[in-house]
Amino acid sequence: MTLVSISGNLLFVAFICYLIATLFFGGAVKGSKPETSDSEKRWGRIGIIVTIVGFIANLAYFITRWIAAGHAPVSNLFEFTTAFGMMVVGAFILIYFIYRTPSLGLFALPIAIIIIGFASMFPRDINPLIPALKSYWLTVHVITAALGEAILAISAVAGLIYLLKNVDVTKRSKQSFWLEAVMFTLVLTLGFVASTTTFSVMDYEAKFSYVDKEQKDQEITYNTPPIFGMNEYKALTPGTMTPLAEMPPLVNAKKLTTVTWSLLFGVVLYGLIRLIIRKPIAAVLKPFAQKANSQLMDEIGYRAVSIGFPVFTLGALIFAMIWAQEAWSRFWGWDPKEVWALITWLFYAAFLHLRLSRGWHGEKSAWLAVIGFIIIMFNLIAVNLIIAGLHSYA
Repeated sequence: MTLVSISGNLLFVAFICYLIATLFFGGAVKGSKPETSDSEKRWGRIGIIVTIVGFIANLAYFITRWIAAGHAPVSNLFEFTTAFGMMVVGAFILIYFIYRTPSLGLFALPIAIIIIGFASMFPRDINPLIPALKSYWLTVHVITAALGEAILAISAVAGLIYLLKNVDVTKRSKQSFWLEAVMFTLVLTLGFVASTTTFSVMDYEAKFSYVDKEQKDQEITYNTPPIFGMNEYKALTPGTMTPLAEMPPLVNAKKLTTVTWSLLFGVVLYGLIRLIIRKPIAAVLKPFAQKANSQLMDEIGYRAVSIGFPVFTLGALIFAMIWAQEAWSRFWGWDPKEVWALITWLFYAAFLHLRLSRGWHGEKSAWLAVIGFIIIMFNLIAVNLIIAGLHSYA
């Protein structure tokens, strides 16, 4: 068995462990009384043990893939996203041993599971690094940025728990509407997994020729029915669906098509879930947040941002600019990925300013933490998959 297949098996083991641990954390918060029984404490202890086993398997996957590839496994979307999911779990484990709150695991682990499931839909092949990536700063920049984002993700988890406990989802209000919108966004990510799996099982494939932004003829293969066509496209596969619109060179029409199908599948999936449970998803999850200490969740959210923000600053801005200077001979070039990294940084800087100077605690702080994570996921999904730029190799 090769190292690549071993690493894949280890990632699968980690995925299963996270699923099992989620169930145990659910058992740890199942009661309606504020006090925690001995049996529920045992569920929590088992949950964190299984989580640690999964994290060790996840870390082993990362190391074995690094050895197999000969470079840090963060050079494409599959590798980066699985590393991001692993770091979310690592950040949760650290926070858990500080605050001992199982409700955090019940919500943090499913988010990590969704992230890893999202990653599994991308090609897993190990390819040689392009010249721009052959740098020590690739490892330093990307791993530090992912670690910062993972710590910031824990602030969003704490914020989500705070909102689920304190927002009355049984009444129509702006808060309940936007809280359900957050649930809808999470389901859309599952829509990506569902759509990609569906067309993969169908073995769908359609080839096109197109003209890239450098006016060179290229070929591309779609694995989903082409809703959008590349610049000056021509179908090479007989009988394929005709794209509804042709995109300019700046936009990767294939990836935009993938995102569009994901949105369509996500909307249908959300509709089916609502049809089955006959109530908002937030209302179903609310009982699992009832035991959470609101003041503690508020503190965890703030602490996570106060730690994650400087780590993100180092990785996504400072180390990134050093690498950009080495790879492209400029510190800053307004590439889409660079712009969104700056937007993310400015948002969390505003978060800390509003928290420390304006006294935005509690619900306001929780909303900011959740919105911040949505910005991070938009950068990961939409910017990577739709907008062409110097980071398009990801």
